[in-house]
Amino acid sequence: MSTLPMAQPVLHEGWGELILSRPERKNALIGPMVADLQSGLATLLAGGAKAVVLRGADGVFCSGLDVDAFAETPAPAWRATWPQDWADWHRTLYRCPAVIICALEKYAINAGASMALAADLMVAGETATLLVGEAALGMLAPMNIAWLRLRTSEAVAAQLTLGARRTSAADLLRMGLAYEVVPDDQTAARACELAATLGGYRGQALAGIKAALRAGRSDGGEAVFDAVQSTGFVSAAPGRVAKT
Repeated sequence: MSTLPMAQPVLHEGWGELILSRPERKNALIGPMVADLQSGLATLLAGGAKAVVLRGADGVFCSGLDVDAFAETPAPAWRATWPQDWADWHRTLYRCPAVIICALEKYAINAGASMALAADLMVAGETATLLVGEAALGMLAPMNIAWLRLRTSEAVAAQLTLGARRTSAADLLRMGLAYEVVPDDQTAARACELAATLGGYRGQALAGIKAALRAGRSDGGEAVFDAVQSTGFVSAAPGRVAKT
């Protein structure tokens, strides 16, 4: 395994990029990668980033969990703490004072979809898709459910989670989950342009607005993670989803 971080922080003036960096695995997730995401985001916030572009290397956002790594025997040490590590990462995203902008390129599948939905703003490539497909694999989807409960209506959440089919960028825009749809080859650049604009805003208005948007929730906002966490996480060997 490479010793390079599997999530690369790149700090700019007032904003940053957090790049999922396992391109040989289509940026599929494993435990050490989540640790790198945590430290990378902390680095960007410490550097003064008011907006952060969350994107994948080589034009792909995230193919979900690395099913081969989860199926290894003997199990890697990180598997023992994976459920809590994964939940903690989503709580970090929820608490993040910076605006998170997802550059949705190619696809976001299952666990990858939950990170796309965690973003405050999503810039999607016109042929990109999002798949919350755990139901078809006999798995639960707690982090996807948590973010959908925070972001949208039960009806829309049901379409994505129970239907378990790919949702196009156009439909994500129609559902109010995408902020903008752009040509595929402009996705990352547009997300970075947006982050640079927001990063240039004066003061701490962005962080204040984010806090205010969540302050009035009757469930306390973060309580949704407690609710879904009790329903379970991933199986010992997550199912494989086609990535074409």
